[in-house]
Amino acid sequence: MKKKLTSVTFRGTPEQEAALLAVIEKHRDTPGLLMPILQDAQEIYGYLPVEVMQIIAKETGHPIEEIFGVASFYSQFSLNPKGEVAIAVCLGTACYVKGSGEILDKIVEILGVSAGDTSADGKYSVDATRCIGACGLAPVLTINNEVYGRLTAADMAGILKQYQ
Repeated sequence: MKKKLTSVTFRGTPEQEAALLAVIEKHRDTPGLLMPILQDAQEIYGYLPVEVMQIIAKETGHPIEEIFGVASFYSQFSLNPKGEVAIAVCLGTACYVKGSGEILDKIVEILGVSAGDTSADGKYSVDATRCIGACGLAPVLTINNEVYGRLTAADMAGILKQYQ
């Protein structure tokens, strides 16, 4: 699944930027410095907005295209902020063969938020993930890191209602 940026207003603080600059300085002489910098940057901001990637590019001398390429290639990185209600549907093999694709489609239908996106109000984010290691409960999803298992698409309205 290709990652894309959504239009979200960046709200970084001076404290976050200072922490990012410290991270860049700490890793300046590290071979393959982009991965640890991006990991720490995501820890600081919760995701990797383009504004943060621009700071990294300016401070490291790496082109923004290279930084974006790394950030968009690895599934551990998020280009968009997570919603207040962060939903992740497992599309690993065990979950997928038991209907997680239909579950994801139902969530998208109910919330009007595409997989990989965050709602404009920041309330919901929906992600399709790889195996989360709960295959015995397939199909599964997490909402704010709480695991829900043995689901059907028909269960989604009731589960999501708890998070309105």
